[in-house]
Amino acid sequence: MNGKSSIGIMLIAIGGLAVLHLLGIKFSFIIGLLLPFILIGLGVLSLSYKRKVLGSILIGIGAIMLLGKLSVIFIWILAIGLVAGGVALIKNNSRQF
Repeated sequence: MNGKSSIGIMLIAIGGLAVLHLLGIKFSFIIGLLLPFILIGLGVLSLSYKRKVLGSILIGIGAIMLLGKLSVIFIWILAIGLVAGGVALIKNNSRQF
C-alpha cells in the first residue's frame, strides 16, 4: 500500500467516525485517544515524502496532545513515588532510635 492509499484510509476512517457522531453514536473517548497517534502517523508519513515542515508540525501537535493524555499517568507515578519516599524516610528514622 502506498502513502496516498494509507492517507485515504485514515481520512475515510476519521470521516466515518464524524458521521457516526452526527448520528448520535459517540466515540469521543476513542477519538480522543486515537487522534494524537493519527497525527503522529500522518507527520511521519509526511516526513517520508520530504515534507519536513508539515511532518514536524503534525508530529509536534500529536506529541503535545499525547502528553496531555498521559499526564494522569505521570501524576500517579509521582504520587506513588512521594508516598514510597516518605515511608522510606520514616523507616530509616525509626531505626536510629
